[in-house]
Amino acid sequence: MKIVKDKIEITELKEMAKRMYENLVKAVVDIKKEIVAVDAEMHVDLEQFLIEQENCEPKNLWGINIWQEKDGEEFIEFDSMINLKPGLGNRSRGVDNAEIREKIIKIVYKFVKK
Repeated sequence: MKIVKDKIEITELKEMAKRMYENLVKAVVDIKKEIVAVDAEMHVDLEQFLIEQENCEPKNLWGINIWQEKDGEEFIEFDSMINLKPGLGNRSRGVDNAEIREKIIKIVYKFVKK
């Protein structure tokens, strides 16, 4: 697992994808600290990693899949069990709040160099 605080090359994401799912990398984004954890089999592992290593709060952590071979809206998929946050009004595996989705997109594109 890796915490991304600076740029990461798309080639590095492709290498990570080969080890796990071939065409996607699971990631968890902290929308408050603006950091991303990548390279694990499950979002929950990345969530726990960020909580332990960076003192992140679960309410700020959102799971995504990065499809490094795709572009535009298909590059980031909002689908993770950790996104189920009924107390915050998010009752799906996606990210229901458009403002939070936009924050996630901005953070990911800040770090991923295509």
